[in-house]
Amino acid sequence: MAEGGQGGVNLAVLGGGPGGYAAAFHAADHGMKVTLVDADPLPGGVCLHRGCIPSKALLHIAKLIQEAKEAEHWGVSFSTPKIDLAKIRQFKIGVVAKLTGGIAQLAKARGVTLIRAMGKFVDSKTLALAPVADHKGEPPPAKISFDKCIVATGSIPAIPPAFRVNDPRVMDSTGALELADVPKKLLVVGGGYIGLEMGSVYAALGSKVTVVELTDTLLPGADRDLVRPLQKRLESLLDAILMKTKVAGLEPAKDGIIARLEGEGGAQNATFDRVLISIGRRPNSQNIGLENTKVKVDDKGFIQVDKRMATTDPNIYAIGDIAGEPMLAHKATKEGKVAVEAIAGEPTEFDNIAIPAVVFTDPEVAWCGLTETQAQAEGRNVSVLRFPWAASGRAQTLGRTEGSTKIIIDPETERVLGVGIVGPGAGELIAEGVLAVETAAVVEDLANTIHAHPTLSETLMESAEMSGGQATHVYRPAKK
Repeated sequence: MAEGGQGGVNLAVLGGGPGGYAAAFHAADHGMKVTLVDADPLPGGVCLHRGCIPSKALLHIAKLIQEAKEAEHWGVSFSTPKIDLAKIRQFKIGVVAKLTGGIAQLAKARGVTLIRAMGKFVDSKTLALAPVADHKGEPPPAKISFDKCIVATGSIPAIPPAFRVNDPRVMDSTGALELADVPKKLLVVGGGYIGLEMGSVYAALGSKVTVVELTDTLLPGADRDLVRPLQKRLESLLDAILMKTKVAGLEPAKDGIIARLEGEGGAQNATFDRVLISIGRRPNSQNIGLENTKVKVDDKGFIQVDKRMATTDPNIYAIGDIAGEPMLAHKATKEGKVAVEAIAGEPTEFDNIAIPAVVFTDPEVAWCGLTETQAQAEGRNVSVLRFPWAASGRAQTLGRTEGSTKIIIDPETERVLGVGIVGPGAGELIAEGVLAVETAAVVEDLANTIHAHPTLSETLMESAEMSGGQATHVYRPAKK
């Protein structure tokens, strides 16, 4: 069969997350016959069922609680909020149900066949299907054959053996999102985005939260000037943030989980009602039969792919978390479309240079393109233009002046190489930065673009104005 014979391609997609279902839909739109295999009752993957979406629903509630407290500074007082966990869980479940149900309807409208099963490669042309443990109704077919397959099995939380104590009080991100209760004391192991997001949720609901991070900074990899405003705010919301500290072990006890903490001040034991392990994720490449194909997997478990998302097996493509860092839903979606276009014989490749990263804490932290940290590590000469939100009229009206916006440019060409933002709504604002980096815009393009007033988006315009020496709302005396 010709690779470009779109209407005749029998495509199997293994995994129904944002990469998998986007690939399935794009393939159907290309006229391919598509079967989507996933273990969940409805497509959506970790992102919709156990990750991005439910966590953002809870973070919205957490932000609302915190804003109600802070309104006292503006002359508006509310009574202490009453937390109804059952209703909160129902709200979260309702959001997930709407979105996953909508995806199922879109699959049906496009003629995509959905099969709920565990898929495993028999060879480079066949998937064996096994029913999931809670399967009801008609069992899936024992096998399906395909011309091409896109692997989009995602990732799972990484839990080191030392933390596998077989106690439900020790949770991964999935367990934390179930919101079984609000523990009096919660230990969060890991100061990355998952730990900080879920720690913020539980702190807002009433837990005394301690975050332990092995390195000397929160959000390792992010620029320090973006992290500082978040860390300062978290220090006022959380019970403790312990840097350069290792959790040497966990021991279940009747009155809680005893954590052995080793830091600069020595070793100590502390007891917590629950512990959240959030030290990263690993690709879900085991137990799916890749050894029965020509697919190559690296020592970290990632499937090796080229820029067309093709693996070393001519019939198999891979996208999303299983195809390498960064493990982000929006990257998976784009890769899914690239894989389909490659299968269709179109000239395509994943050539995006600006993949936005967003931490949905309060304040949010977002960045894209080249970071200052990367520039320093690579010895690259860059200019950094910063605009403090204290000079933003909109930030003042929100009472949130701790934020800042920066643009990283090439000092010779003034091309925008990267953008970083910290502050409320940074995740929404970063899209303009992504566009600027992707289109090779020069900083003057941003400076000369009229931004609505008063908005936080003006901070991008005024950061860009700094390239001329001054921004409208910031004055810096000329150097003598």
